[in-house]
Amino acid sequence: MSIEDFMLTCPSRKFLGIECLGCGAQRAVVLVFEGKFSEAFHLYPAVYTLLLFLFLLGLSFVDKKRKYGSLLMIIVIINLIMMIVSYYYKHFYIHSH
Repeated sequence: MSIEDFMLTCPSRKFLGIECLGCGAQRAVVLVFEGKFSEAFHLYPAVYTLLLFLFLLGLSFVDKKRKYGSLLMIIVIINLIMMIVSYYYKHFYIHSH
């Protein structure tokens, strides 16, 4: 049994055959924890901002003294931009060349 047996299936990919903006995120996180940093980035460039967001979100629950809302929102915006740009690049630039 591998870790991929426990990963969630993307409904968009399963039912429509189209990858969503988040496709590859789970595998990229696994690659990071396996120490395959470059492979993780190539699979899903937003993996590092996603992990930073999750870390800060967890920290915001533990550290009640500081306000993390605006920092989390900045990271969400950066992450969304990275997701959109990498999706566009992967599906429209690479496939057209």
